[in-house]
Amino acid sequence: MLAKYWKKIGMLILIIACLFNIVSKIVSKIPYIDQLTQSAQYVSEQEQKEN
Repeated sequence: MLAKYWKKIGMLILIIACLFNIVSKIVSKIPYIDQLTQSAQYVSEQEQKEN
């Protein structure tokens, strides 16, 4: 039975792995944006202190 459906099972596992990869990249991207905004705020504060 498993030999008959191995392509469908493999395709299902591949689709699930791809979806998991996409979702994990989207979730990890949000803190990166926060880090960039904090860095930009720090740089602007340092420039204001110099002036």
